[in-house]
Amino acid sequence: MLKKITLAALLLISIASCKSKTAFNYSEDFVKKEKSLMGDITATEDKVKRYVEAEQFDSIAIAGEKMEKLVDEKIQEIKKDPVPDVKDGGDFKEACLKYFGFIKNMYTNYKEFGLAPTAEERQVVMNKIVELAGNKQNAMDAMQTAQKKFADANGFKIEK
Repeated sequence: MLKKITLAALLLISIASCKSKTAFNYSEDFVKKEKSLMGDITATEDKVKRYVEAEQFDSIAIAGEKMEKLVDEKIQEIKKDPVPDVKDGGDFKEACLKYFGFIKNMYTNYKEFGLAPTAEERQVVMNKIVELAGNKQNAMDAMQTAQKKFADANGFKIEK
């Protein structure tokens, strides 16, 4: 009888451990997607700054559109990836989509800024960009909170 209880306990522990590893891997896949964009984001931000100073609006639009497409590819990957059978997996996926949507929206506005035909219309879009930039930390905090909740629900720690 004791052997059966011990075997059942080991089986439950291994199942829980397996689900924890699955959840951890799902979280890490998100981190990899985010990190894969960092070089492009940094380069684009540097270019856009120079383009704004030089009033090269068509170049701003091209840079924004390029990033918009890169981020959208990540969004499509996230949508395509099935949610693992772990606690709060669907909520975590939605948080990831929302976060990447925020980033994509920023670059959509860059594109719109570059395509705006008048200084007045560019100013309207610039106001949106400034508002979005002000919300960047909130978007990052929301994503980190969702990731921490996901990690806590599935028994793993997030690497800092």
